[in-house]
Amino acid sequence: MRVDQALALSQRLEKVSDTARFDVELLLCHVLNKPRSYLYSWPEAELTDQHIVTFKQMLARRSSGEPVAHIIGKQGFWTLELEVSKDTLIPRPETELLIEWVLDKFASCSNLRLADLGTGTGAIALALASEQPSWQIDAVDLYPGAVALAQRNAQRLKLQQVNFHQGYWCEPLSGHYDLLISNPPYIDSEHPCLQEGDVRYEPSTALIAEQQGMGDVLSIIAQSVTYLKPQGWLVFEHGYDQGLPVRQALQQAGFCHTFTHQDLNGHDRISGGCYAKLDATE
Repeated sequence: MRVDQALALSQRLEKVSDTARFDVELLLCHVLNKPRSYLYSWPEAELTDQHIVTFKQMLARRSSGEPVAHIIGKQGFWTLELEVSKDTLIPRPETELLIEWVLDKFASCSNLRLADLGTGTGAIALALASEQPSWQIDAVDLYPGAVALAQRNAQRLKLQQVNFHQGYWCEPLSGHYDLLISNPPYIDSEHPCLQEGDVRYEPSTALIAEQQGMGDVLSIIAQSVTYLKPQGWLVFEHGYDQGLPVRQALQQAGFCHTFTHQDLNGHDRISGGCYAKLDATE
């Protein structure tokens, strides 16, 4: 089997993936240990027998719906390559909007103190650490397996200025922060998307929240006021229909300058506010 023939097998994935060709490219690059450019520079290169066996096994797993990230054990996020596992949510491009907002908002701050709540793979904390080495960054996750995974990613990427903690949202933190950020569970347990795509293979604890998906957001808001500095910011990623309720919850807790930004698909994606310790209006 040649490289171009292997790529043509992407047709087998068209019923299970909207990115069938890209999926096959990632699988083939992993098997060959080559960059994507190699696939098109050397389309007639022959795969070894072992390459063929491994590639077909991976293709079968993807055909059954298993996420590519779980099959190859890694996922790109921002400028980083992160190890992933079934203990955490797979990092997604939409979350990069949160990184962009933070870097734009605090571009001139050299000694920012921030915490990433529900860090999972460490994606948010490590992306920010890679851009701002002087920032003081803590990252928290409730699950020991996620904390261990995030620590491995930090060590491999040589971003060991991030401190990882195991516990429930803000509870392992101490002192006060300029910024708290989170991509918490925000999907209602009855939402049909839970039966579709990659989320079927991801931990429900990283996806589902009580109170129509708002339970963890409300818990974080309640805890955050103890840990934020005056004029400190709290910012969330959330579901496409949660911008308004997140802003309202922030305002009721004493946050001002509340906002919602949309992703490239025009969906509400991140919301936040500044803690002013006074009644806030939008």
